Amino acid sequence: MQEGLRCAIVPAQMSADRVAAWGRELRTVHQRLRDALDVAREAVEDGAEPESVSRDLQLFCRGFCVALDGHHRSEDTSLFPLVVERHPELAPVVAKLTQDHSMLSYLIQEFDHALRTAPEEQALLRHLDGIGAVMETHFRYEERQLVDVLDALPDNDLERITLLGAISS
Repeated sequence: MQEGLRCAIVPAQMSADRVAAWGRELRTVHQRLRDALDVAREAVEDGAEPESVSRDLQLFCRGFCVALDGHHRSEDTSLFPLVVERHPELAPVVAKLTQDHSMLSYLIQEFDHALRTAPEEQALLRHLDGIGAVMETHFRYEERQLVDVLDALPDNDLERITLLGAISS
């Protein structure tokens, strides 16, 4: 598993400098998740024995899945309701992003199932390709739609957000 993957709890009180960095933070989180997906692909392509690949990837997947799921769950429960409250016109955007979260959760569950039952290189790579395609489309859309909104959140709004499912270094 890539070193440094973990969920970071965001304190209820943050400085103005930190608030202004939320859009940048979102991009950073997304890049770290992209990098983590690349690590999984490399592990499969290295051609280790199926049992070893499966064991290593199951460990990796747990870390990656926890990180991605935590990021999305916190967006769904903390960040997105605040965004819609402050910007009701973004409700359709948030609905699409939430739908993407559900799809990614399903794809990750299928990948995990494949790891446990049939860790064949080509099958695992197809799963990773699917996750990567949906994840990349989701991240780009989210960044286009929300980075400016996140960067403009005032301090008192951030007190309401208890967890940003981020990947910290």
